[in-house]
Amino acid sequence: MVLRYDCGEVITAMVTPMTKSGDIDYDKVEALATHLISSGSDAILVAGTSGESPTLTNEEEIELLSTVKRAVANKAKIIVGAGSNSTETAIKYTKLAQKEEVDAILSVVPYYNKPNQRGIIEHFSAIAESTTLPIILYNIPSRTGVGMLPETVAYLAGKYKNIVGLKQSCPDMDQITEIKLLCPEDFVLYSGDDSLTLPMLSLGAHGVISVASHLFGTEIKSMIRNFKSGDILAARNMHKKLYPVFRKLFMAPNPIPIKAALEYKGFIESYLRKPLVQLTEDEKIELFKVIDSVKAELSEEG
Repeated sequence: MVLRYDCGEVITAMVTPMTKSGDIDYDKVEALATHLISSGSDAILVAGTSGESPTLTNEEEIELLSTVKRAVANKAKIIVGAGSNSTETAIKYTKLAQKEEVDAILSVVPYYNKPNQRGIIEHFSAIAESTTLPIILYNIPSRTGVGMLPETVAYLAGKYKNIVGLKQSCPDMDQITEIKLLCPEDFVLYSGDDSLTLPMLSLGAHGVISVASHLFGTEIKSMIRNFKSGDILAARNMHKKLYPVFRKLFMAPNPIPIKAALEYKGFIESYLRKPLVQLTEDEKIELFKVIDSVKAELSEEG
């Protein structure tokens, strides 16, 4: 079956490396993007939640895009977070993304305003009508304060061909089933939580927009490929091995733990923009112990 638009199976929601002063470290951005495309990532999401998008300026987002483009050099797709709780602002970001020639955008359900389903439909309809870019909707009720219902997703997917997929960050498996039942077959579903990837694959998801793929991209890709090829046992075993990391990377608000982990592994420094703050030393020890344990188990079997 041909998908409406395929950004790949493993999309990494890339963090934005920063210096102690809070400036973006563009050298580390380029190095991290290069690492990601060599370790299982089919696409990179720039300026998503993991990239601390609420604190980025338009100018910084453009420079981030150009830096990641240079690193990727057409070896992976580039997606940019272009959502807002203001429809006019979301359209502005979407048009800017199209001008920058990205491959697709991720557009989140409006946060804080708490629109009803009709408001969500009007919001995404206006965005879809403003661009020819492929749009991946983003449903994350824990951050937005309101969830997008399966019927709403299906209406938008049915009306707009450039609304190509959904990142679903909600552990309700019944909703996943309903989305798959109601939406067109070529509409692409992504897990928005690493720990839900395998369960969602069993219900028809295509892949994951991942945080853990910063460190375990190859393993996550292997899990997905094994599942799709019918080696369910291998996929389940990989899920079980990675599960402790999946959970620990959300022991504090994302991207605090993954930035600490990337610093531990020597990729970036773990600086964040306020109001996010770094893990305590005890929390770091707890996180690093799990990462090392999982790495050791994978090495023993690899």
